[in-house]
Amino acid sequence: MTRYAVGDLQGCLAPLECLLNDVNFDRNQDQLWLVGDLINRGPQSLETLRFIKELGNCTRIVLGNHDLHFLAIHYGVMAPGKSDTFDELLAADDRNELAQWLLQQPLMYSDPSNDFHMTHAGIPHIWSIKKAKALATEVHQALTGNTPITFFQNMYGNTPNRWSDELSGAIRLRVITNYFTRMRYCTVDGTLDFDNKLSTFNERTALADPPVFSPWFSFAQQSHGPENLIFGHWAALQGKTRTDNVFALDTGCVWGRSMTLMNLETKILHSCDCEL
Repeated sequence: MTRYAVGDLQGCLAPLECLLNDVNFDRNQDQLWLVGDLINRGPQSLETLRFIKELGNCTRIVLGNHDLHFLAIHYGVMAPGKSDTFDELLAADDRNELAQWLLQQPLMYSDPSNDFHMTHAGIPHIWSIKKAKALATEVHQALTGNTPITFFQNMYGNTPNRWSDELSGAIRLRVITNYFTRMRYCTVDGTLDFDNKLSTFNERTALADPPVFSPWFSFAQQSHGPENLIFGHWAALQGKTRTDNVFALDTGCVWGRSMTLMNLETKILHSCDCEL
């Protein structure tokens, strides 16, 4: 068995099929890990979701912010925005089935051997791996419980932007979700910066003197040590984290750049150009 992890699809199915063909992916033996944002902004959200669902038990999936945004629209909490590409998905006969399947996916996946941990945006250094798993489970239970609509009604918002164990209820779930699906820059105490998507620490320091925010993974060694962390979400990084065990797999396919697939056994990267 070979495990592969792929960056944000965002409704771009053809490059994924290209990559799976390149590595001779065998759904009966191999695993495909997906870092979330399966849909939105690309041209084939409906086809992509159907394709991944049909792959069945060989997939390991975590939810991204675009996936959650679709679910909020599905439940009537939000209306589609100008940049959303959900029209075909929202009109599909199997919309409810696809939404219920998506709703069952977690915010964090750890391999049973604990050698890789996958989330959409990352794991903040202020949480241990054990704590991150527990907090991801809290959100998963809210999503799969009797009233997921309540979760989506309270999901949107940038505040609070710092974790506290004292947080409770809907606000607690919002903050957990923001760390797992929207995080890029943070401070040493875990305060999140939602305003900037720049690609490097040096670019960010030009905006603050002394520097306040750093990429979340620059702190990762403090609490996560040698753990292998896989994430997407931050296309501007172009796969570069300057660490040996934190892997950024969103390389901007939906922006016309490329889609990246990593062999987790060898850490070899495969790439397919994206033409939209």
